[in-house]
Amino acid sequence: MRLDKYLAERTGMTRSESRKAITKGRVMVAGKICRKADTQLDETAAQIALDGAPLAGEYKKYVYIMLNKPEGVVSASRDKRDTTVVDLVAADYPRRELFPAGRLDKTSTGFVLLTDDGALAHDILAPAHHVDKQYLVTLDTPLTEEMRRGFAAGVTLADGEHLAPAEAEPAGDDPCTVRVTLHQGVYHQIKRMFGVYDAGVNTLHRLSIGGVALDETLAPGEYRELTEEERKQLQN
Repeated sequence: MRLDKYLAERTGMTRSESRKAITKGRVMVAGKICRKADTQLDETAAQIALDGAPLAGEYKKYVYIMLNKPEGVVSASRDKRDTTVVDLVAADYPRRELFPAGRLDKTSTGFVLLTDDGALAHDILAPAHHVDKQYLVTLDTPLTEEMRRGFAAGVTLADGEHLAPAEAEPAGDDPCTVRVTLHQGVYHQIKRMFGVYDAGVNTLHRLSIGGVALDETLAPGEYRELTEEERKQLQN
């Protein structure tokens, strides 16, 4: 990583402010003043000090954030009209280039993973990896045995696309409340699958990604970083 980018992420400076600090000789790398903003660092070994003081805190190359997305927020890094999932965490991660690893509709709620680790996000979203995602869904009609069997066999959508098998099971006493497990990701997949059976989706809440469950203590709009165990589970 470039020294100016590293300094900005660690201190909250803008990139231009970090470059000025470096060129003015305020930054030391491994005990020596460094005036080159494009100096490449090994962040695990380099010792960086600003104005003679070592940078505080542990450096994290990537961050992995579990967000309980509220209704009305869009799953995007930026949007000209609506609040985004990244906007919700921006104050705590001002210099991170975060993005959602997978999307939920604006009206949907639940677990959204925010990260700046492009490789992990690609692995989660890649069709070949079949990362399971589980949802709690309320329908406008009761779940039927035809729906359950159809999901298990793999639904063929109205446009002819045949989807991978999935699970749709009752989630409690209400016959309109269903727990759905998907093994692939297709645009508006759950709504389109139930649409084949003339069933409408009233609410959709994501419960888990890759076996990592949404923290039940997180209220809508709240977030926390993944634990080391949760991160490893996703990576595996």
